[in-house]
Amino acid sequence: MRKPELLVTPTSINDILPLAQAGADAFVVGEQRFGLRLAGEFKRDEVKKAIDLAHENGKKVYVAMNGIFHNEKIDELKDYVQFVSDVKADAIIFGDPAVLMTVKEVAPEMKLHWSTETTGTNWYSCNYWGRKGAKRAVLAREINMDSILEIKENAEVEIEVLVHGMTCMFQSKRSLLGNYFEYQGKVMEIENRKIQKNMFLHDKERENKYPIFEDENGTHIMSPNDVCIIDELQEMLEAEVDCFKIDGLLKSPEYILAVTKAYREAIDLFFKDPVLYEDKKDDLLSDLEDIQPPNRALDTGFYFKETVY
Repeated sequence: MRKPELLVTPTSINDILPLAQAGADAFVVGEQRFGLRLAGEFKRDEVKKAIDLAHENGKKVYVAMNGIFHNEKIDELKDYVQFVSDVKADAIIFGDPAVLMTVKEVAPEMKLHWSTETTGTNWYSCNYWGRKGAKRAVLAREINMDSILEIKENAEVEIEVLVHGMTCMFQSKRSLLGNYFEYQGKVMEIENRKIQKNMFLHDKERENKYPIFEDENGTHIMSPNDVCIIDELQEMLEAEVDCFKIDGLLKSPEYILAVTKAYREAIDLFFKDPVLYEDKKDDLLSDLEDIQPPNRALDTGFYFKETVY
């Protein structure tokens, strides 16, 4: 069996070395002009520094270009793809065919990871984009464990899944904060509207607080809980799912580091002896529950159809 790649989203250049030492195999970096829902903003000089530092430590860096591009941004794609190629990124993450077409024209040797976060729900879609040039497909967050295993069995490309972090429930290209207070016909409150990193949409009926933020890509409403399946990795490890992603969006560097260490230990224990993982997995889960913010419970997302947002 092959170990899955442990993919982590750093908040800044200062996170790269500690996360590499903690067991991360690869990183997602980028800037919001081209990438969606990044844990940190990496301008061009920081992207280059991140790649150099990661490569010095035997790690990979993928640059996010998975935004939704309107006509006015198309002319910027060639220059950015050329930059990403020049600094020797290991892959570009894309969703828009405009990026794929630009890469084929400007940097045909560049690896591509297809990621739309919503339509990666079957192996036909994964293989379609694989035949167009993608080497990896990022699966949707809303499919269950059985579907993931079935896709992996039939996929012609690498498969990436989210194992820890929040998921996006809603995105609008419009800036909704401050003037949009009704969602699905029910009045909700925007808390801490002026604090970019600490805003919540409060649903009093369900007693849920949904993180909400705006950036250049519009308004994003995130799940009230964090996915965590550190104690349910065995089936995907046995199936050789290629990549486990830890999403650090709206999390502190200390939190991301602790989560990375925990998943590194879980993976390594399983490959040493599955019994060791079985004996330790509940303790690992308990450790992560201890560092979880009080208003954000851990759950298994849609892996076992337990969560309804």
